[in-house]
Amino acid sequence: MTTLLSLDLGTTTGWAVFAQEQIISGVMSFACDRYSGGGMRFLRFRKWLDEMKTLNNGINEVYFEEVRRHVGTDASHVYGGFMAHLTAWCEQEGIPYEGVPVGTIKKFMTGNGSASKDMMMKSIQQKGHAAPQDHNEADALALLYWRLAQK
Repeated sequence: MTTLLSLDLGTTTGWAVFAQEQIISGVMSFACDRYSGGGMRFLRFRKWLDEMKTLNNGINEVYFEEVRRHVGTDASHVYGGFMAHLTAWCEQEGIPYEGVPVGTIKKFMTGNGSASKDMMMKSIQQKGHAAPQDHNEADALALLYWRLAQK
């Protein structure tokens, strides 16, 4: 059986897992407090990835939202850090990974490559996910549905 993990990377990371013909999803916060060094969020992220792999008896493929434009410098630095740690972890674990452009995911889910967060939430709700916690979880779910439709 194939286990897929899809991620919307960021301080609040949306995630979705397809395993044993079921989908589970959620969000995980990697926010730092004032007593944490700048690298702690990334160490917690890598630990969380290890836990996800253990909880799901392995991960066969990882997909992440490939963001090309950020609102601010801090957001781009945080995203780059998460992407670097994710891809290094996948390489270390021998797990294939792929970044998928945001517009591709939005067009797949809504028919509009520049769909709003609200449109994405509604399209996920129409798939039967009544209450995604936020747009991060909705985006991770949309990415997972994109992947499931590809193969």
